[in-house]
Amino acid sequence: MKAMLDKLEELGPLFVLAVIAFIIGHILTRIVMRIMDRASSLNRVDITVHKFIMSVVRVIMLSLTIIICLSIMKVPMASIIAAISAAGLAVCLALKSSLSNIAGGFVILFTKPLKAGDYVQIGNDEGVVEEISIFYTKLRTFDGREIHIPNGNVASKSIINMTNEGRRLLIHRIQISYSDDFAKACSIVKGVLLNEDYTLHEPKEPVVCMGGHRDSSIEILVKVWVPLDRYLFATSDILEKVKTAFDVNGITIPFQQIDLHYPDK
Repeated sequence: MKAMLDKLEELGPLFVLAVIAFIIGHILTRIVMRIMDRASSLNRVDITVHKFIMSVVRVIMLSLTIIICLSIMKVPMASIIAAISAAGLAVCLALKSSLSNIAGGFVILFTKPLKAGDYVQIGNDEGVVEEISIFYTKLRTFDGREIHIPNGNVASKSIINMTNEGRRLLIHRIQISYSDDFAKACSIVKGVLLNEDYTLHEPKEPVVCMGGHRDSSIEILVKVWVPLDRYLFATSDILEKVKTAFDVNGITIPFQQIDLHYPDK
């Protein structure tokens, strides 16, 4: 019992020093983060690179702080290294996916297929890139949802970046009846497109042409370039105005029908 009390008396001051060291390390980490944040704003560093580096530096400084605290507690460095090695091996085996996410983060950082603020589609997910951290890429969808995609998945999937051009090709397939005037319907659709301020004439003029002969309708293929930030609005707006114009001009949008014929007995 006396030996235990003596040991506690010996380790008490060291524990206090270790706590102080941890607090100082935490404060220094915050100071370094703040300095890096200001330096990036002054040097106009890419926000994607900045946030990723900030994540890595924060993890490194936390690890160094813990090692220093263990050293103050007179834990032998050999034991610390052995513990770190064992823990590292266990973590590597248990968190293989997390390591692939870190590697994926570096791949994204250096190849730069996307950056914060880009509107992208990754697999089946689509939205604005808000942040690329050490493990995840965060997207914000048009309806306000927040999606966290592991960096390993981002690096391995096809990425469609729709921001670089600042515009997007909108494609519609509109059906009309076989009994309607095809040329007149195409003229109505083109008139709707040319009357809208979001219709772009570069890189190509709007296209309205034959899309195919369907079972119960003729298909009009519509292709028009619109600004990226007006894409979702234009998608529904064109359909609404075409429907209104068709109603006024007597153009029919057919629905699927099945005719049943019974033989006479």
